[in-house]
Amino acid sequence: MIREFKDFIAKGNVMDLAVGIIIGAAFTAIVSSLVGDIINPVIAVFTGGIDFSGWFYTLGEGDYSSIEAAQTAGVPVFAVGRFVMAVINFFIIAFVVFMLVKIVNRVKSAAERPDDVVPEVKTGPSEIDVLLEIRDALKRDGTPRG
Repeated sequence: MIREFKDFIAKGNVMDLAVGIIIGAAFTAIVSSLVGDIINPVIAVFTGGIDFSGWFYTLGEGDYSSIEAAQTAGVPVFAVGRFVMAVINFFIIAFVVFMLVKIVNRVKSAAERPDDVVPEVKTGPSEIDVLLEIRDALKRDGTPRG
């Protein structure tokens, strides 16, 4: 059983998957930082700093100033704003990933494209072409051979 497990782990697919997950986690941190630290502040400038994350309804008694205060009091909270912000962030992240993939694909296709192809230069007829022309001319003239 241990040998089978070693064979399973040693297969390329498992290692590729592990590398993909690690790179994906690092990439997630980059994209999250891009969205949270660069794109969201720009959007906040245009929307007047609207932050939906504070939008909530309590499902119990009392009036609370924040989600955290309601949760600390043990009141169930319907956090609509957090969900709305998660959806907005999802669309922003999806768009950023789309743009990054598009750029990577463009760079990849440019790298696969052959260098500028040198145009073919006409150098005149080849030796075989000249000999075939002479043969055909001799046949047309009817000149006896040899």
